[in-house]
Amino acid sequence: MNNIAGSVLPIKRAEELILTLPGVVSAKIIESDSGAVEQIHVLTTAELTPKQVVRNIESALMAHLAMRIDHRKISVAITSEPKVRPTPARPTPASQFIAPGPTPEGGVRRYTARRLYFEDVEVRGSRSKGVSCRVTLRKGEESFIGEAHGIEGDRSRLDLAARATVFAIGSAEGREGQLAVEGVKVMEAFDREYVFVGVTVRSGRDSQLLVGNCEIKGSAETASALAVLAATNRWVDSVE
Repeated sequence: MNNIAGSVLPIKRAEELILTLPGVVSAKIIESDSGAVEQIHVLTTAELTPKQVVRNIESALMAHLAMRIDHRKISVAITSEPKVRPTPARPTPASQFIAPGPTPEGGVRRYTARRLYFEDVEVRGSRSKGVSCRVTLRKGEESFIGEAHGIEGDRSRLDLAARATVFAIGSAEGREGQLAVEGVKVMEAFDREYVFVGVTVRSGRDSQLLVGNCEIKGSAETASALAVLAATNRWVDSVE
């Protein structure tokens, strides 16, 4: 399955995922005759701006379903009514975004809504201090900031954005020092550019390499941050 906007998307799963995002009251995806995404209509409360809602949708679909959706396909309407989360009578297989696995209690671990969402990336440069990159992630009602410093350069900025995102994740999860950026690369595929990021997770003497990618559309630093989230989403969701 192709990751470019317009490809066939698991519509039901995507709608259910969007409904877990902060402030979203309802979501409807309009399909074309071929089953591709034509439009995504979302009704939200006023707690987030439409721009933030669109960013959250793009980030969540990329991180959980590996789908890149053009932001122009997403329309947001705001309601004054508070968000009410109905309790489903019974979960359906389509709502399980991650394959269930055994828990220490012998039960089944089910998917829970992603806890971290991308909010913003800011890059500043000066002759004396070099370049600094600040990434802001959202977890519930709180925002967590990671910041990294380095020298000027296109590749350096991507590395700084990835490192800042890792620092923000560590701060949000109370796991500072457990994550480290292994490397950042820009690669071309299908006439498009992608950022690939490798993140190492350390646990005692063991380590695991997580890899994520994101297509560059607009800000390469944003793509680098989203690639880190794509790499670490399951690890974050599994952290107790």
